Amino acid sequence: MSTGARRYQERMRIPHHVPRRDDDVFIDLASRNPFNVRILERLDALRARDAWLVAGCLYQTVWNILSDRPAIENIKDYDIFYFDAGDTSYDAEDVVIKRAAALFADLDIEIEVRNQARVHLWYEERFGHKREPLESSLDGIASFLVRGTCVAIATDGNGSYRVAAPHGLDDMFDGVLRANKPVAERDLYIAKASSYAARWPWLRVMDWEASE
Repeated sequence: MSTGARRYQERMRIPHHVPRRDDDVFIDLASRNPFNVRILERLDALRARDAWLVAGCLYQTVWNILSDRPAIENIKDYDIFYFDAGDTSYDAEDVVIKRAAALFADLDIEIEVRNQARVHLWYEERFGHKREPLESSLDGIASFLVRGTCVAIATDGNGSYRVAAPHGLDDMFDGVLRANKPVAERDLYIAKASSYAARWPWLRVMDWEASE
């Protein structure tokens, strides 16, 4: 088989089907990335309110597993959200960022920590329009550009995990990318979805107009 034919076959290969789409299956698949497990094991030690491991490191791990790829492949960073409205200064956030850097230093991965209570303070400068203040980490989790990527895992302090998936898990498991309206902007959504499809070619990008 030629190189071109192999690449085409890989691009069009249908990934594994997931018959069950519940929290336990999501946690099982996401936990096959050892970095996710290590972060969650130490999340309480971060001493950050309403802390969650969110987004890319989770759903991208799932996509890798479904594609028979290494669990950590193509994962650029690991994001942690927390919510502290009591102090929305950058200095306070920086304390938590530095605490995380020390806590996870041995993992040798990029970890980004953001206080969701201060997102509205920098959002306009970065994205060009204002955003209303969020009221919890869950608000931030629900606001990613692609609906199926709005997922997160937290610990309950007793060794168990809990899942946040405000738009459900089906799109993530099915590899369907649809705009998270009305939060998403068209150009930003298209750029993000195209980036995902370039790394996981089996993903299905829904047109902006077709996204509910």
